[in-house]
Amino acid sequence: MSKHLLLVLTNPVDGREDEFNDWYTNRHLDDVLQVPGIVAAQRFALSPVQRMTPPLPWTYFAIYEIETEDLAATVNALASRSGTALMPIADAMQGQRQAFVVQAITARRTRDGRAPIDR
Repeated sequence: MSKHLLLVLTNPVDGREDEFNDWYTNRHLDDVLQVPGIVAAQRFALSPVQRMTPPLPWTYFAIYEIETEDLAATVNALASRSGTALMPIADAMQGQRQAFVVQAITARRTRDGRAPIDR
């Protein structure tokens, strides 16, 4: 089973951040988790402390874990559902967004060099 991450960067429409967050957390994550191969989801907000000087282009990030033997089928299923009754897209989200599917090319390292405990 191959493992990948889907990283999605988004912004709310100005003045509609509460609506955007409610939809994303309480509807969209669950809709995405119905796609075969997507096994976990978590949202993140940009921290106010950054190395780069604000403003930055994205304020919200979602990370979806994918475990599948057919990555193309998972990505195609996600694309075909997006914007349909199976996965409505809120108009409180700006239309411009970025999404990237990535895969690990190294093992995870820790500062002390030991492999982390898998829980």
